Amino acid sequence: MSSLEICELGDLIEFQRGYDLPKSSFIQGKYPVQSSNGILGYHNEYKVKGPGITIGRSGTVGIPHLIKKNFFPHNTVLFIKDFKGNDIDYIYYLLKSLNLIEMKTGSGVPTMNRNHLHPLKIKAIRKLEEQRSIAWVLSLLDQKIELNNKINKELETMAKTLYDYWFVQFDFPDENGKPYKSSGGKMEYNSILKREIPLGWEVKKIKDIAKTASGGTPLSSKSEYYQGGNIPWINSGEVNSSFIISTKNYITDLGLNNSNAKIFDKNTILIAMYGATAGKVSFIDFPASTNQAICAINPHEKEFQIYLKIHLEKLYKYLVNLSSGSARDNLSQEKINSIDVICPNKNIISEFNNLCQNLMISILINMKQNKKLNQTRDWLLPMLMNGQVKID
Repeated sequence: MSSLEICELGDLIEFQRGYDLPKSSFIQGKYPVQSSNGILGYHNEYKVKGPGITIGRSGTVGIPHLIKKNFFPHNTVLFIKDFKGNDIDYIYYLLKSLNLIEMKTGSGVPTMNRNHLHPLKIKAIRKLEEQRSIAWVLSLLDQKIELNNKINKELETMAKTLYDYWFVQFDFPDENGKPYKSSGGKMEYNSILKREIPLGWEVKKIKDIAKTASGGTPLSSKSEYYQGGNIPWINSGEVNSSFIISTKNYITDLGLNNSNAKIFDKNTILIAMYGATAGKVSFIDFPASTNQAICAINPHEKEFQIYLKIHLEKLYKYLVNLSSGSARDNLSQEKINSIDVICPNKNIISEFNNLCQNLMISILINMKQNKKLNQTRDWLLPMLMNGQVKID
């Protein structure tokens, strides 16, 4: 059996409130400013030597963050001032297992007080070697997740670099395998874009090359529209990665038929039209419905899917600037339909699609592996922490 002991959280660690640093006072540097939501920016000085741990104190409370390098803890967090000889990684996973968000106070903006956390009665392992063994197992899973995320970032960069080279610089391979424009390929002026594009290429609106549609939200007051539902229903907040591979939200056939929601095919392009993710673009990896804050785009020719998705991702700032309404970013299906798209020759699009398809498949495989790794870690975490599973 493991050496679990009942103790107070304050017996293991000591929290301290972060430091005031208005964003206007940031001086560009290499040290992350850690807020309750994550990295707020970078500053030229640090207050805490890494590795260290923070938890949200105000706003997004109770979520621990492990920072490997020196950092500046913002006043919206508590940071661990003293680990009292305990393993830092173990403490991080212990805090994750405690669900500290339940300790929040305040009727307006949620807050967390260190004086409420220190006397918290918990069960913990005090032997350092046992702490390290548990942290080692959980860290291996997190390291693999982090590695997959880094690989995916590189793969996305490769696809976007290829897009830039071929469709911004127009140096796609010509019939001799040489860069088209740099090798003297013929160009012609396009009055819509007010720039030259390769001879024979066209510029069209999204509405001319794709079918677009938006979704809907069944009445929340009708439990029969949601309870027991098996139709995936995606909201705009989920449009924030290359692929959407799962959702926690479902509606029933009754909810689908009594709202503007509609089912879109696998590999449909989704773009968030308003909310915090306005302008973000994702593929869906399964047939799904969406709410009205999302525009679904399906090119008439499937070989345009990857090209069009990257094209829209490149327009992120432009899409946000298209927004209407003063409170939140707000695009519309009409505005999306009116976006101009360069339409290359079919053989060029086909070649680009073939090159990028393997990159997209690899990204998707890594995302699905990360989902399983996250599930394994979250399944192991409470059992390791409460002594149900022991590391030999």
